[in-house]
This record gives sequence, structure tokens and C-alpha cells, in this order.
Amino acid sequence: MLKKIQPDKWKHFFVGIVMGAVLQVTAHLLFPGRQVLASLAVFGLVIGISYGFELFSLLSGKGHHDVMDAVASIIGGVVGMLAEMALLLSQYKPQF
Repeated sequence: MLKKIQPDKWKHFFVGIVMGAVLQVTAHLLFPGRQVLASLAVFGLVIGISYGFELFSLLSGKGHHDVMDAVASIIGGVVGMLAEMALLLSQYKPQF
């Protein structure tokens, strides 16, 4: 099944991972102690940026418009967000 995925979609997926992780770190710094709010904001940004880029390609005629590229970026963004959250939780030390 992984062989059937086009190379272009993999590029969008990997860019989405980086985008999700960077935005999640930034949101964690901007909203300390409010992980749910930060994660929801980042998820909205990942969707907006991913689809917005494809919409820009459609309206400007620059590049190739494909909604599945946005879906690959969003999936990658969620993976990046989860990786950053796992790293954050692995460093958490409860106070007793």
C-alpha cells in the first residue's frame, strides 16, 4: 500500500510533520499550561495553512491544485503535533 502513494504526497506529508511540530512548540511557548487550547489552535492552523496553500495554487495558477496534497500535509501535521506532545510528556515530572 505504501508503494501506491505518490512521491509528491510524501513531500507534503514530511513538510506537514515539520510544520505541526514547529507550530506545536511555538503554541506551547505562547500558551504555557494550556495544552488543549494550544493543540486546538495548532490543529486549526495546520488545516488552514495546508488548504490555504492549495487554494492559493488554484487561484493564482502557480503550482498544481490537489486537495489530497492538503490532506497529506494535515496528516503529517498531526503526526508532528503528536511527536512534540510525546516529547513534552516524556519530560514531565509530577510534583508530589
